[in-house]
Amino acid sequence: MRILVLNPNTSAAMTAEIAAAARSAAHSDTEIVCMSPYFGSAAIDSSTESYLSAVGVMDLVARLTRSGDFDFDAVVLAGFGEHGRDALAEMLTVPVFDIAECAAHVAHLIGRRFSVITTLARSIPPIEDRLLLAGLNAHCASVRACGLSTADVDADPAGAVQAIVDEAARAMNEDGADVICLGCAGMAGVTAAISAKLGVPAVDGVAAAVALAQAVVGLGLSTSKAGVFAPGPDNPRSHWPLSEALGL
Repeated sequence: MRILVLNPNTSAAMTAEIAAAARSAAHSDTEIVCMSPYFGSAAIDSSTESYLSAVGVMDLVARLTRSGDFDFDAVVLAGFGEHGRDALAEMLTVPVFDIAECAAHVAHLIGRRFSVITTLARSIPPIEDRLLLAGLNAHCASVRACGLSTADVDADPAGAVQAIVDEAARAMNEDGADVICLGCAGMAGVTAAISAKLGVPAVDGVAAAVALAQAVVGLGLSTSKAGVFAPGPDNPRSHWPLSEALGL
């Protein structure tokens, strides 16, 4: 089995961290290929950057499919609540997994109410929107921000661990959460610290998505093409893929 893991930002360091988290959940016969877009933002902390990242991952997948190099059994979009998952599900015949949805699904299986600990407060609404779209909001006790940007988490892992653990403790004590979801792909290394210090399960979305991808593909299932994820009309598109038009 081959799984394509897409880091929606352009940070090489974060791409490597995401790849490591994905491989930690991969079976011995599962190959993880982690890629990032040809263009975009080095971190995603706003709606503008999220929409840009969606174009970036669509562009990358379009180039892979056009060149005949798309040879994967599943795709993981490693942006927590970022845009693009629905478009990729429409573009591809293999299943596409969003790490926010996957983390929430797994959390709901092992607890009654989960909280998401994300980066900045401005990241809360898009995560809430993704959970609402996935029908998982009823099981979400809260979405909280630790106050660090994506780049801050990447630059100061030790400081990020403490900030995330402190916010997770508040989610448990004030909101009644019994499972914690890490709301950023760059937080993968914090799960053990949360479980050790707070005594509750912590779910990393990248690992959860890889695990669910292996399960769904193993069951011989893929995205339904009978409805909204059916291929769209073949309207002419100018300068697409964009990265090719730009000579990247």
